[in-house]
Amino acid sequence: MEAAVEQLSDYEREPHRRTVGKPKPDTIHAAIKANLSFELKLRYRQTYRIMSEVSLATQPDGSTPDVAVYPGFELDYANRSAKRNDPLICIEIQSPSQSLEHMVDKTNVYFDFGVKSCWIVLPSIKAIMVYTEPDRYVFFHHEDTLTDPNTGIELPLAAVFA
Repeated sequence: MEAAVEQLSDYEREPHRRTVGKPKPDTIHAAIKANLSFELKLRYRQTYRIMSEVSLATQPDGSTPDVAVYPGFELDYANRSAKRNDPLICIEIQSPSQSLEHMVDKTNVYFDFGVKSCWIVLPSIKAIMVYTEPDRYVFFHHEDTLTDPNTGIELPLAAVFA
């Protein structure tokens, strides 16, 4: 009989995941992330580059938002940079183990980095808080259409939480 050996995926081996304890996504998290990325790409692919799990050089240890929205640009397949500069929007999806205070603290890190808007997705109540600057947000829930005043992006929440 062979002994069971725990194998860590590349995702789990990434240093920032070990140091900040970013929880592994569950099915709700994964579905919302896929829906957000799809809806953003569907509506704004000509204007913005939608990216998932991009490492950012934030202080002090770097960070990886669930979804990042950049002004449109061509991908350079010959030059893969490990960390990107500031996106227009960082989107974080709250996991059951993360406090709202922790999520709000992340927005401050992103704003210090130069991000224009931060979205905190709250799956348990089907809501999104759109931070337009530190400590200033607009709350959208259920059948609302999210409107980000800093970017002009609009998304129906029904599609995000479908």
